[in-house]
Amino acid sequence: MIQLLFLGGIGFQEILILALVVLLLFGGKKIPELMKGLGKGVRSFKDGMNGKDDEQKADSHDSLNEKSEN
Repeated sequence: MIQLLFLGGIGFQEILILALVVLLLFGGKKIPELMKGLGKGVRSFKDGMNGKDDEQKADSHDSLNEKSEN
């Protein structure tokens, strides 16, 4: 029988081994930086899917800066 989902065969032990390998390859200090970059990428992708462009983002960023200065 062909397994339709590859992830269905991955258990806790395999995930733990993969996490340890990633930790060994990148180190403890680099992983948060990678996750931060990934989060920014996902956020920009969502903004792009919602139709927000750079101009709208810049306008909202400027208005937030003005509010924080007051």
